[in-house]
Amino acid sequence: MILGRHIMNSKQRIMTTIDHKTPDHLAVDFGATPVSGMHVTCIEQLRNHYGLEKRLVKVSEPLQMLGEIDDDLKDALGIDTTSIIPPSTIFGFKNENHKEFTTPWGQEVLVPEQFNTTMDKKGDLWIYPEGDMSVRASGKMPDEGFFFDSTIRPTDVDYDNLNIEDNLEEFSLISDEDLKYYETQAKALANSDKAVVGGISGTQIGDIGLVPAPFLKNPKGIRDIEEWYISTAIRTDFLHELFTKQCEIAIKNLAKVHNVVGDVFDILFLCGNDFGTQNSSFCSTDTFDELYAPYYKMLTKWIRDNTSWKVMKHSCGAVENFMDHFIDCGFDIINPVQCSATGMDPQTLKDRYGDRLVFWGGGVDTQRTMPFEGPEDVRVEVLKRCEIFSQNGGFVFDAIHNLQAKTPIENIVAMFDALNEFKGK
Repeated sequence: MILGRHIMNSKQRIMTTIDHKTPDHLAVDFGATPVSGMHVTCIEQLRNHYGLEKRLVKVSEPLQMLGEIDDDLKDALGIDTTSIIPPSTIFGFKNENHKEFTTPWGQEVLVPEQFNTTMDKKGDLWIYPEGDMSVRASGKMPDEGFFFDSTIRPTDVDYDNLNIEDNLEEFSLISDEDLKYYETQAKALANSDKAVVGGISGTQIGDIGLVPAPFLKNPKGIRDIEEWYISTAIRTDFLHELFTKQCEIAIKNLAKVHNVVGDVFDILFLCGNDFGTQNSSFCSTDTFDELYAPYYKMLTKWIRDNTSWKVMKHSCGAVENFMDHFIDCGFDIINPVQCSATGMDPQTLKDRYGDRLVFWGGGVDTQRTMPFEGPEDVRVEVLKRCEIFSQNGGFVFDAIHNLQAKTPIENIVAMFDALNEFKGK
């Protein structure tokens, strides 16, 4: 922290950063989105390390078994964000009326009321859409696993005669009940001194993680991931029609949500479709411009014309060559900045795009450094990334995607200690 600089609250710090100006010190997020959080095991370990009140961790995102980071832990860690998450989970049940649940690894946690599971003879844990155990399970946690994978449930689909309505089933106008939820949450956070990150369903154009529809009891249409990728090459007319109708519904829902939350949202987590792999990409930038960009632009234009919200785009992998295209689509923020992927050199990213795109993440590698190296390695990497990315603002510290189960607590603490060291505390 530079002596004499005005001390900001968390909201001011985040918004100054997004404006590509230098805040009083580095802005930090953990837990505001489903791609910048912590596994429930990490949160429990951190609460114990900092001597906080003993309490069960609440599961906020059941697919990845991410936990809610309570205010006392946010304060201990120096986190500058809070969030209004969608009212329903990825498995289609409401995130409410929590109950106690013992995980397969023996941790007691709190889960939503309709978090209903069965375990088979192999020790695999199965979870059900809307908690309805009379239909096929839509998620599976393998024996000795720590999170669920969406299951591919066969659909009776004629690929020569596709019905657009089948893949539109999950895109509908937001209910009055859900609008009331947003209104209540917004009122509770209206005077928060933290930056508020919001999200609504239906804005994730072509998000491969949602194609299997783990939230639907009996999904129809194209639900197989391999077949979806094939469709991006040979069924583009179908996808254009689908995305057009999806955007029409999404814009109506954006308007409805904005009507009740107003400017309480500071940032909207718009979409999480990955365009990169570890070494390459899922499609060319030409395909991105032709198939995806027109619809992203429709959504970001509405947001820019009607709200004060800043827009976040998530994409893992080697996406350096997509950055200009993300910027052209109207995205303000990119996450998670996977510096371990091909072509994602931190200094190159900052030099080429740092004045036009906010890097939200990239602070430390969660594939190698955090789980497998030592505290000093963590410290060195964190300090180096902060030095590069924080120049002239435009950097919110987060790890590269979520902190995973089995990450040593010594390394997690070393990450936060390095952050405090960089801040000058």
